Amino acid sequence: MNEERIVGKVVVITGASSGLGEATARHLSALGATVVLGARRADRIDALVKELGGKGAVAGHKVGPGGAVYSATKHAVRVISEGLRQEVKPYDIRTTVISPGAVATELPASATEPDVAQSLHKFYEEYAIPADSFARAVAFAMSRPDNVDINEILFRPTRQSL
Repeated sequence: MNEERIVGKVVVITGASSGLGEATARHLSALGATVVLGARRADRIDALVKELGGKGAVAGHKVGPGGAVYSATKHAVRVISEGLRQEVKPYDIRTTVISPGAVATELPASATEPDVAQSLHKFYEEYAIPADSFARAVAFAMSRPDNVDINEILFRPTRQSL
């Protein structure tokens, strides 16, 4: 096995709270992969994430220091959208939550806490992709056949590890 090919790879593992999924998460993380973990048992997956020293992706899905309120508002949008999706199903209305990573917007300029602002500016300067990336994601979701509902799109720049 060529272990250096695993370093820096992003691997999505479902069923990661026990058994094969948990073992795979531990092994790949130890080899240098970034693991994204999914499971039904939140308490066990949270414990595994803490153990592996996992880092968080985009604000509506994870939270970091200085971003609690912003992340909470993004998570609220996801929850409201999911409820709306369920309520409008009988009317053939589709809903999509699009969660972008670092996209070149005015967001960094809105930070008022000096250390958060500095970190945000640096992060966006290094990783941000053009805003039309978001527009293409919207067009993708909207252009699906009428019987397909793209509920959620999580995207980020290829180089963005968080």
